Amino acid sequence: MNIEFNRNEDWMKLLLSQVKSQADKIKLGGGKKAIEKQHEKNKLTARERIAYLCDTDNPITELGTFAGFDMYTEHGGCPAGGTVAVLAYIQGRQCMVVANDQTVKAGAWFPITGKKNLRLQEIAMENHLPIVYLVDSAGVFLPMQDEIFPDKEHFGRIFRNNARMSAMGITQIAAVMGACVAGGAYLPIMSDETLMVEGNGSIFLAGPYLVKAAIGENIDAETLGGADTHTSISGIADYKFDTEQACLDQVKKIISKLGLPASAGFNRAAPAPPAKDPAELYGIIPENNARPYDMLGIIERIVDNSEFEQFKEDYGKTILCGYARIDGWAVGIVANQRLVIKNKKGEMQMGGVIYNDSADKAARFILNCNQKKIPLVFLQDVTGFMVGSRSEHAGIIKDGAKLVNAVANSVVPKITIIVGNSYGAGNYAMCGKAYDPRFIFAWPSARIAVMGGEQAAKTLLQIQVSSLKAQGKTIDEATEKQMLDNIISQYNQQTTPYYAAARLWVDDIIDPIQTRQVIAESIAAANQNPHIDALKTGVFQV
Repeated sequence: MNIEFNRNEDWMKLLLSQVKSQADKIKLGGGKKAIEKQHEKNKLTARERIAYLCDTDNPITELGTFAGFDMYTEHGGCPAGGTVAVLAYIQGRQCMVVANDQTVKAGAWFPITGKKNLRLQEIAMENHLPIVYLVDSAGVFLPMQDEIFPDKEHFGRIFRNNARMSAMGITQIAAVMGACVAGGAYLPIMSDETLMVEGNGSIFLAGPYLVKAAIGENIDAETLGGADTHTSISGIADYKFDTEQACLDQVKKIISKLGLPASAGFNRAAPAPPAKDPAELYGIIPENNARPYDMLGIIERIVDNSEFEQFKEDYGKTILCGYARIDGWAVGIVANQRLVIKNKKGEMQMGGVIYNDSADKAARFILNCNQKKIPLVFLQDVTGFMVGSRSEHAGIIKDGAKLVNAVANSVVPKITIIVGNSYGAGNYAMCGKAYDPRFIFAWPSARIAVMGGEQAAKTLLQIQVSSLKAQGKTIDEATEKQMLDNIISQYNQQTTPYYAAARLWVDDIIDPIQTRQVIAESIAAANQNPHIDALKTGVFQV
């Protein structure tokens, strides 16, 4: 390996070390003291419950680890959005598991908590995955109730989704291990089966204090809505258990008896590891995404046998398209090429930019994969579409629209990995979050923004300077530089993968070496939904 590879590797591993360090802090939830209080009540933490429930010999993919990262600091923060969630296996069956983290503000729901839980339900619905709720929540975080309660994508949509999933035949199991209060009380009752832990689990629309204030009745939580009450008097719950472990054992038994899932029929052969060392992924992306590199090197370290059958290899070279297998699953890959290359006319084309011919090629390839029922994998490192009079006159908007149309109307599952830059309309065309990827992940090297930091900062600076001059103010060179530095600092903070993951623009930040497994698990999940609509495309210019 050369010096540049080693420098890139050191940079990527430093980024990854920072991600892991932040993740370790997040996994403490509300902190060690809060965890100790859980244990004093004979309660497991959310992560301990998941570890006990899920198979240890199958992959466990956490989702939304960084939800809420550096948000709500005035309220003490909301690590992982107050909810721990995994795509994992229970008794060999792939499931979605969602657990309230009671150590974070008693499991109360912040705005990001609602967004995360809705995303997890969306994944379960899109992929027909059984979903297990491990309930332990005080309900809506009252100081922010106006941002979580009434709107379409707020708290109440959770129960609407409960009803929709039930109608779709998706199994929902709720294990109530702590408080389940107010509107949240509907979730376990709208699930297929409800399990409760004696002494800790409780379900009621109003707790003892509110009951006292509302109607003057004195009653304790256990009598009002504990496991005994709901299994022997109201009939709301189906099972009660002395311990959380016994409760989780019953969940395992229920899942073990589910009928076999239907299949979308995606093609899978015997898996084979890449011929090229996946550990070399760490050294391929240039430090700070600053220089060209060959995206083919990334593809070959992800796919089986490092075999990639290119589609239109000599045409539209700034996007690579082709067929491969990942852990045996047949996939179509659409990837931005970062090399500076020559086209057949001998003209230089900048890597990471989408040109007319590459947009045309990618659109056609996406339609082919839909025709053949092959899942799509997008590898993003894109700075946008080519600009300038020549591209405009050649109809770049028309060709870009063709690609966006194909991505938007694609009916096969789409999995997106942001490995480097993800700027502007390139984010859209390469299946960013707005285009409904089944799953979307980011490498630590990802940058997501409307344009590159330097271009954006200079544009914003021009606007600010013009505004100040219009007010009759004089801007010297030192002041202008300070303004530019401030803009770049703020802009760079907003383009990090942490910022994106905090707001759930991506499902998680992953170790590059996990890419292959994450894609394989995503396709395995998608394969459980047999319903694939016929491909239809809207009106577009050809």
